[in-house]
Formats: sequence, C-alpha cells, structure tokens
Amino acid sequence: MKRTPCEYIIWKGLPAIRKEIAESMIKNFGLSQREAADKLGITPSAVCQYLSNKRGHIVINDELILKEINNAAKTIIENKDVVISETCRICKILQSREIFFKLEICNEE
Repeated sequence: MKRTPCEYIIWKGLPAIRKEIAESMIKNFGLSQREAADKLGITPSAVCQYLSNKRGHIVINDELILKEINNAAKTIIENKDVVISETCRICKILQSREIFFKLEICNEE
C-alpha cells in the first residue's frame, strides 16, 4: 500500500528536519549535543543518532532550504518555544519545493 504524504513526512521528513537543525546548532552555533537536544526538546541520544546517521537518513542539498534550516536553528536557540512553528515552516518549504514528493518516488523505484 502506498504511503500518504503525511505518513512519509512523519517517518522520513521530520527526522531529516530535526537532524539538519541539530547539525546546524552544533556546527554553526557551537552548541553541544546536550544543548541542542534541550533546545529541540529531544533526548541527547536522539541527537547522537542524527549525527551518526542512524536517524534522519534523507540528505537535504537544496541551498535555500539549508539556509532556512540555519535560520530556524538560530531562532530556536534564541527561543526554544518556537520549535514546532519553525519545524512546520521548514516542512512547508520542503513540501512547496516538492522535496518529499521527489524523494518518495526515488524510494519506490
């Protein structure tokens, strides 16, 4: 049975978004894994798994999206109450650029 777009986003998209935001927080803003986890409201173990590619296997190469992810990371660092709104914002950008649709087709072949 084919997955609905929402299922795909939950299982593949959300981990990819969290991974990219966590990586940006650590690489671009100097946070530790524990600090990034606290800002994102996830466990340090989850951040470790994102960084070791055990979660969030999708690689995002789109420069516009990576720029927006970096902006989201900065915004979340400044105010962790915006994690949900920033995650949804990034997801909407991914959807508008049909990133998930393209990835889903590639994964079915």
